[in-house]
Amino acid sequence: MSDWKAICKVDDIPVLGARRLTRKLGGDVAIFRNGEDQVFALLDRCPHKGGPLSQGIVFGQSVACPLHNWTIGLADGCAQSPDEGCTPRFSVKVDGGTVHLDMEELNSIALREVPSAA
Repeated sequence: MSDWKAICKVDDIPVLGARRLTRKLGGDVAIFRNGEDQVFALLDRCPHKGGPLSQGIVFGQSVACPLHNWTIGLADGCAQSPDEGCTPRFSVKVDGGTVHLDMEELNSIALREVPSAA
């Protein structure tokens, strides 16, 4: 059974934008909101050169990395072909307008990821 942690309200995330959740260990988590108010969470690190996905442009169910314009799927964290690679994704639950993330995942996924210079 998952232990869900309330992170923010959906309305706290800009439409077609993101907000970051800083973790003590591991890289930050980017929480995205698209135009249909769907919410997604990925490690805030492009699989290409480590660009901050939270600063990218959200469109549909994708985000464009601000460094080299790679398109990353918000649902799976994977780069769109012909680019290759994935960034870890985190489970999201929205309940009553509040965004929750899985604590077990926050405490275990990509803890050794370190931001890299682009």
